[in-house]
Amino acid sequence: MRMEQFYNLIGSDMDAVDAVIRDRLHSDVVLVRQVAEYIIQSGGKRLRPALVLLAAGALSYRGRHHHELAAVIEFIHTATLLHDDVVDASDLRRGRETANAMFGNAASVLVGDFLYSRAFQMMVAVNDMRIMRVLSDATNVIAEGEVLQLMNCHDVRVDEEGYLQVIRYKTAKLFEAAAQLGAIVGGASPVVERAMSTYGMRLGTAFQLIDDVLDYSGAELETGKHLGDDLAEGKPTLPLIFVLQNGTPEQAACVRRAIENGGRDDLPKVLAAIRATGALDYAKRKAAGEAERAAIALEALPTSQYKDSLLELCSFAVARSH
Repeated sequence: MRMEQFYNLIGSDMDAVDAVIRDRLHSDVVLVRQVAEYIIQSGGKRLRPALVLLAAGALSYRGRHHHELAAVIEFIHTATLLHDDVVDASDLRRGRETANAMFGNAASVLVGDFLYSRAFQMMVAVNDMRIMRVLSDATNVIAEGEVLQLMNCHDVRVDEEGYLQVIRYKTAKLFEAAAQLGAIVGGASPVVERAMSTYGMRLGTAFQLIDDVLDYSGAELETGKHLGDDLAEGKPTLPLIFVLQNGTPEQAACVRRAIENGGRDDLPKVLAAIRATGALDYAKRKAAGEAERAAIALEALPTSQYKDSLLELCSFAVARSH
């Protein structure tokens, strides 16, 4: 699927979301505006707000609340990026310097806090307790996921289930919330709302699995990040876990050392071990399985162009190269 075709369907809605974002970014504090605008305008697929729009469209919603909620989702996502890059000491995202590299760690953390609090101001304005519950719960779970990931760094004992738990909390939870919010504003039945939550969770899991594959196989010009960033931070992602469990003693020892020490000194040997064991193919199969489960959940929706686009996202999540 070409992303241009995907966004043609919701182009006017995305324009409305962008207008909300620009309006809600306003602050009398100059540095807040500078940092927030820098990160918001630095590109990205805007998949999470798009999920709100597509889910609402699939249920024939014709109001305006989905624009506000899509902007809320983007603000929460952006706040997590600001905080992530500080925690990970990242200097490159989407091919540009990170906000912390440009403005410093303190500014990035504090503007991330501004975006979180602005998101909560916006969700209160929608005046729907169920929506507030979904978003507040999601934000809390995401924070737990960040802490779990921090605890797992440099820990070679993390197994596949522990790794997947981090993904479900840190990444998939916001996908889940986005799809569920679209269902709520669209007046979905409890059955359809649960199906959309499942769809978002499975799609988000597939998306992160492929992100972790691309960390060891992507082209920097396409991914906008350095190859081996996860290894440098000592993150035991699925390709590494697979080598630990299925590689030769020498391959496992190499990966174990790399996780425990961090850095990129062992990157060539780790890449060789990943290729030799078929670790990337295994992770891709796991992603494909998650995407397939996401597609099955969409059977609860009526036929429409919006449903077709949601289905296409399942394929895109697995097949993408950036």
